[in-house]
Amino acid sequence: MIEYTGERISRRETCKRAGKRLNYIFTLDAYWSLDGSVNGSGAEFINHCCDPNIVARIVRGHILYYSRRAIRKGEELTVDYHFAKNVEKVPCSCGAKNCRGTINLLK
Repeated sequence: MIEYTGERISRRETCKRAGKRLNYIFTLDAYWSLDGSVNGSGAEFINHCCDPNIVARIVRGHILYYSRRAIRKGEELTVDYHFAKNVEKVPCSCGAKNCRGTINLLK
């Protein structure tokens, strides 16, 4: 569907930028992240949902979004952010039947 693009930044720089209230950082691997707020493709604006209609896959150093099912015209694109369970909890109110109540993964 779309590739998540942005400035490639190191883990050290990721830690510096992650403290901002709004950030569009997507972890690529153990060392690199992409900051979608710098030269992003628009994919950085895809919202979280616990029952998303698209999924992210990392393929040969690229973050690609694929649809999980047919998406209706006008339907919002959503992805599960999979925030780590051991970081600050971020509430979720996506409205999905299986909503975890948090963007973070549970146990």
